Amino acid sequence: MAHWSMRFTPTGRDSLRRLAELKNAHQGQRCVILGNGPSLRSVNLADLDGLPTFCLNRGYLLWRDSGRTPRYFVAVNDLVIEQFHHEIAQLPCPLFLPWRHRHYFRDVPNAIFFEVRWDDAFSTDACAGIAPGATVTLAALQFAFYFGFTDVVLLGIDHRFASQGPAHAVVQQQEADANHFHPAYFGPGTTWNLPDLAASEVGYARAKEVYIQAGRRVVNATDESALTVFETCSLGQALGLPERRLWSEF
Repeated sequence: MAHWSMRFTPTGRDSLRRLAELKNAHQGQRCVILGNGPSLRSVNLADLDGLPTFCLNRGYLLWRDSGRTPRYFVAVNDLVIEQFHHEIAQLPCPLFLPWRHRHYFRDVPNAIFFEVRWDDAFSTDACAGIAPGATVTLAALQFAFYFGFTDVVLLGIDHRFASQGPAHAVVQQQEADANHFHPAYFGPGTTWNLPDLAASEVGYARAKEVYIQAGRRVVNATDESALTVFETCSLGQALGLPERRLWSEF
């Protein structure tokens, strides 16, 4: 069940209505969920044209530089939203955001709020809440399932970080960001949480099980990803693209 205040406020009821309308809206389709690892620097976004895409956290920097717009945006991390909500509010696509951060997005018509669940479940009903665990990618996988996508391609999920330290520790960035595709992703002065890769893998394994039981598929097309929970393949294989030649024909 969504938090009682969602059901008894106009804003909450509107979000629940719009979430309900999206249930199985993409049944049988393929989507791409883009993480934000350094591997994205070598991805040609033109290969994704025409595919529904999920943008996470500050992934909009990649889209902005390419002149493209993702289909959906998802953020759950408090520090990301607190520091960058003004930028997020300018995105033209549907924005899926935690109910507790609704005050940042007043008068943002494309903001759709959801209740964050803190249990270990993989939610198949966005109206009942989303359980992101330790990574926003897991939240996106739950939305993709709820929307009815049959095939999900993960891209930019490098699953390794140059910065080291205790999981979830709050740190302030002192130099250009080497952990993500853009040096200003978490630029100097930005506060962020160190990752919890072990907990992320537990959530991914749970997601994989739910997808398989439903006859659906998740593949990881990230180049040289350290994440091995999902089946891995090249982006060309995942999307059925012709493999690019690595040499010239004379």
